[in-house]
Amino acid sequence: MEDPTYILYQNEKMILNKFEAVIFDMDGVLIDSEPLWKIALENVFQGLGSHLTKKDFQKTVGLRIDEVISFWLEHEQWENVTVESVWEMILTQMLQLLESEGKPMIGVLDTIQYLKENHIKIGLATSSYRVLMHKVLAVLKIEDAFDVVHSAEHEPYGKPHPAVYLTVANKLEVSPLKCLVVEDSINGVIAGKAARMHVVCIPEKTHEPNPKLMLADQTFEDMQEWLDYLKAN
Repeated sequence: MEDPTYILYQNEKMILNKFEAVIFDMDGVLIDSEPLWKIALENVFQGLGSHLTKKDFQKTVGLRIDEVISFWLEHEQWENVTVESVWEMILTQMLQLLESEGKPMIGVLDTIQYLKENHIKIGLATSSYRVLMHKVLAVLKIEDAFDVVHSAEHEPYGKPHPAVYLTVANKLEVSPLKCLVVEDSINGVIAGKAARMHVVCIPEKTHEPNPKLMLADQTFEDMQEWLDYLKAN
């Protein structure tokens, strides 16, 4: 049975003018890349002799890629490889997949335009490495849409640690309490909440439903639904 206090909080109106900045996650929020990540991981890991499948990779969704590789390297005990060598193989595949298959999630471009029209600062805080971050921005043609972009590659810890969100808020010169985060994974939701930010969750559709996502302040089916909500409030 759901906590009635949680239900009340979930239904509380979120007024955009309460915030000075919106900070987006990237994978699964701006671009439909989670299926691509799973394809790349499955291809590379099977090439190393693993029998892991896309379903297994739900365990590491939202982690920084070096942390993902370290997790599975310890689990699978591959020989004669390093985190760096496995990452190079995955990177090659991901760059190719993003170029050929990358497309924005529903409502993304219109939402960014709406935020700009309302003079809201826009940030990007991703667990993906900088090279992939810039590839995604180029593929979606939104390189100039963000006031600040930042990768957890440059942080001591990736999500669910809040560092990447706190760094973006600092660069935006906005208090974390005035920042709204848009996330799709439990690790991202935890990171945003740990940074003391309001968190909107738009769950990635290829993941199994995770009841822990109720930690988010609000949940929407897709970004278009969230945009419609913003316009109505």
